[in-house]
Parts: sequence; structure tokens; C-alpha cells
Amino acid sequence: MADYDLKITGGTIYDGDGGAPFTGDIAISNGRIVAVGDAPGSAAETLDATGCIVTPGFLDAHTHYDGQATWDDRMEPSIKHGVTTAVMGNCGVGFAPVRKSDHERLIKLMEGVEDIPGTALAEGLTWNWESFPDYMDALDATPRTLDIAAMVGHDPLRVFVMDERASFDAQATDEEIARMRDLVAEALDAGAIGFATGRSDLHRTADGDWTPASEATAKELAGIASAFKGRDHGVIQAVSDFDLERDAEKFPQEWAVIEQYVKAAGGRPFSISLMQRDFAPEQWKKILAGLEKLDSEGFTVRAQVAPRAIGVFLGLQCTFHPFMGYPAYKAIAHLPLDERVAQMKDPAFKAKVLAEKSDKLAGPGSSIPPIADLLIENMEFVAEKLFTLSEDPDYEQPPEASIAAKARDRGVSVWEQLYDTVIARDGAELIYLPIYNYTELSYENVKTMMDHPLSIMGLSDGGAHVGTVCDASFPTYLMSYWTRDRTRGERIELPRAVKMLTADLADYLGLVDRGRIKPGLKADLNVIDHAKLRLQPPRLVQDLPAGGQRLLQDATGYKATIVNGEVVVRDDQLTDARPGRLVRAGKQMAMAAE
Repeated sequence: MADYDLKITGGTIYDGDGGAPFTGDIAISNGRIVAVGDAPGSAAETLDATGCIVTPGFLDAHTHYDGQATWDDRMEPSIKHGVTTAVMGNCGVGFAPVRKSDHERLIKLMEGVEDIPGTALAEGLTWNWESFPDYMDALDATPRTLDIAAMVGHDPLRVFVMDERASFDAQATDEEIARMRDLVAEALDAGAIGFATGRSDLHRTADGDWTPASEATAKELAGIASAFKGRDHGVIQAVSDFDLERDAEKFPQEWAVIEQYVKAAGGRPFSISLMQRDFAPEQWKKILAGLEKLDSEGFTVRAQVAPRAIGVFLGLQCTFHPFMGYPAYKAIAHLPLDERVAQMKDPAFKAKVLAEKSDKLAGPGSSIPPIADLLIENMEFVAEKLFTLSEDPDYEQPPEASIAAKARDRGVSVWEQLYDTVIARDGAELIYLPIYNYTELSYENVKTMMDHPLSIMGLSDGGAHVGTVCDASFPTYLMSYWTRDRTRGERIELPRAVKMLTADLADYLGLVDRGRIKPGLKADLNVIDHAKLRLQPPRLVQDLPAGGQRLLQDATGYKATIVNGEVVVRDDQLTDARPGRLVRAGKQMAMAAE
């Protein structure tokens, strides 16, 4: 009989605590780490990690797999980037609690806010739940590649309690607030990892309506958050744009709401999305200052930050592209890609399009936010921030690589350069628009955000915005670009990058059984050939229910990803192992701590 189920030998171990790495072995039995450093004895399987680094499995605190997790056991793209635990339910959207009569309503909400095809959700969701505990039981019944944890979303909660009154400007009564609080308490008792709310003017349903919770009062938020009082598990989360058009006026009012929300939660950890927005370029500093004040008062608060710009891909196969509102293009939009490209390559058709103006994209009945029209109207300026991603994805390109600069070099208009770009590579070319975190066309502010002591990694939106982004690749990007490849500024030391993706997030979430390489903890691990770690270009696939398409982004360099002691990724490819389970916070974590 072997002494261990699995032994990883000869790797350089980064234990997640941020200290100096060391070479040694790791032994695993029954899904747990049983020895680190010296592990004498035999194993049923031995994995040679010589020349590789070994890290804890990565955590992702900000995903939207709420629908996908009910039908998909692969959990791509996150599993391809070393993620072994994903938290979903962010930004206030989700699918529980729910009545049968509200299924379509929640689908339209998720479709509009997170750009997940409604047809895919309609076909893929099983809806064998009503309450949040029922939803968790449904999730628990499906093995998958990685572990998932679920937060209660404010939007479905509000719809469930307030029904037709859940529109964005309806105030909840005291009785409705108490009911929402009790339902969150019920979910926490069942193992929910927290509660999330969304307060962004940019979020709309597929019908163009405001999200139900977008203008919820401080009284409502505080009342719901009071469900956390006296509990030793659970986090609260928020996203808010603080009304960008009136930032100076609105910010103090909105921050006061956030403070009441945080203070009502009985000291449980809080996080808020942080990014630099072009329309309010100093706002992120105000948010950090507000968090610093709350921290000084004894509250556990964090800013969720991204390791690169938060942007979208534009292209003929994507949800958006610059010509989608042009009358001539709209006349051929229904055609297959190859036929559209053939038409667009015709000089006469090109001249016709370039002589037109775009119709409005946003408005009643449209889920497209007004910012899309604003970008098109200001394309001469916007094009200074548009880049071709290329086969070797570069997310921090200099100004001279922009679409606008290329147009000047060719002596053509910005619109002609855009036109020629979207039909390149037979319509497969992608244009990258870094909407946030790239105001000065560099990552110096991103670095400042990541360096802040109250920051944690987040905002990958894994499972969402499937036709516009693939930021689930954030972990690979942090581990490769920031620790090894960056030339336009300071890098991040590898031990710290590992800690940012592991122990820091496990500590924030209260997941005491993971995030470090120590005996007794879960055997969630990555074995990475760091010298070969690379991102591949995003690609569109049609693998969602009902034939829906999405962007995926692969990586090379993952020799193995291990979840609960089983190898789920080997040499960058998924295996047949499905050891991932639902994480039930509270009792499960208490047992792990013992």
C-alpha cells in the first residue's frame, strides 16, 4: 500500500504567505496536504515538479458563474488559469431566491448586466430551486472541476420579496426589509458566503430597464446587512459608479450609503470594486480614502482591484463593434460571418458605410448603456485608446500602437482604420478597448491600487460578459506579465503575486482550509512552469446552451492544477476528474479550523 495518494516532488514551493520559496516535496492523502518539504514514503502517483513552481490553488472572489455552474462541470475559463475556488453572486445579480413566474425576469437581468446570452440561460438553467438554500442544494449535487461559493444577490432577493414593486425607484417597506434580512440569514445558515449589491447606473436589464436594487436606500441596505450581526462568517460586497456624470456632487451622498451598509453588518468584511474611470479620474482615490477611514475605525474593508485595464473586445463576432449601429451594416448583420466579411471587403460597400453615421444604440428597449453611443460620438478621441490585441496579447500597449496612431501613419481616417481592422483575419480580429484603468495609457495607477494595503485581487467577472471580455485570465496575467514580462514600469515579486491570489483572498473570505500550502489544509495546488507561462489570444467558441457563443482564453504553462487532491488540469488540458464541490461557509469552515 502506498503511503500517499499523490506526491509532488522537487518543485519550488511558494506557500502563499509571501515568504521566500523553498524546494521540497508535498504529500497528499484523502484530499488534504499531509507533508510539506520532506515527505518520505511512496505514493500512488508521483508528479515531478522539477523546474516548476508550486503554489496554492488560486481563489477568485468576483465571478458570475451563477448560471453556468448549474449546467457546466468544466468551469472554463477559470479552471484554465489555476483557479480552484470561485465566488459567484457578485454585483447583486443571481438566480435565487426566485418564484417560477420570475424566471424570465432574472434571465433578462443577468443578460443585460453581465452579457450572458438569455437563450443560453433559458435552456441551461434547471430551475429546480426556489429558496437560496434550495439553490445551494442544486449546486451541491453537481461535481465540477473546481470549488464554488455563492453570495446572495440583492436583485433577485428584492424581486422575490417586493414582486412588481422591485423597480429601481421603489422604496422597500419596513416589513419588506425585515423579510429580506431574514432570507439572507436563512441563506447564511445554509452556507452562503455573503451578500452583494449592485448600485451602478451602467447596469441595465436586457430590456434596458434599471436593475431592481440600483437605488435601494441606505435604510434597506443596512437592514439587510444586519443579518450578519452575531455571525462569524460571511462577507458583504458592493459595486457603485457613484453617478459618474455628477461625481463631485453625488460621491459624498453615495459614500454615506456605503458606510451605513458596512457598519450595519456587525463587523463582517466588506469589499467594493475599485477602478480608474475616465469620466471621474480621481474617484478611485476618494474610494480608497473612504476605506482608509473605515479601516481606522476598526472595520475590515477591502478594495477589489484588477491587475490590468478593465476593457472590452470589439469585433464582428463580439457583442459590440464600431459599425453595429450603421444602417448599411445593420442590413447585413444577420448574415454568417464569412458572408458579412465578403460584403465588407467590397470597396463600394465600404465607401457606403464610411459615408454614414451610426444610429443610436442605447435607449428604451435596449440593454446597451448610453456610454456606447458616447464612445461612438467621440471616436476620434476614443481611438487613441483602441488597440489590436494580436496573437501575443499585450494589454499595456503604448500610445503609438493605438488605432488612431496607425490611422495617422497610413494617412487615413480613424473610421477607415477601424473598418480595415474589423475585417482583418477574415473577421476574426479583435480590437481592445481598455475602458477603465488606462486613462494615462499606462499601468502606474493600477500598480498603485494593487500596492495599497487594503486591496485584494478581484473583478475578473469569470463567466460573464462572454461576448466582450475574458478577464478570467487575470491570475495568469498577474503571474506572467507582472512578475516577469513587464518593461514599462515596476514589476511585482513572485512571492507577493502568489499571496495576492491565495492567502489574501482566503483570509478575506474566511476560508481557513485553503490558500496556503500547509499540512492539514485542502490539497488545492498549482504546478506551473513559470518560464513558459503564457496567455493565448482570446477565441470565440459556440459551446453555450442553445448554441450561444462566448470568448475563451487559454494559457500554457500549467503542468498541473489539483483540486481536493485530484489532478483536474494536466499540461494545460482538462482531465476527467471532477472533485470540485460547493463551499458551505460557516459550519464547514468551523470544522476545517478544528
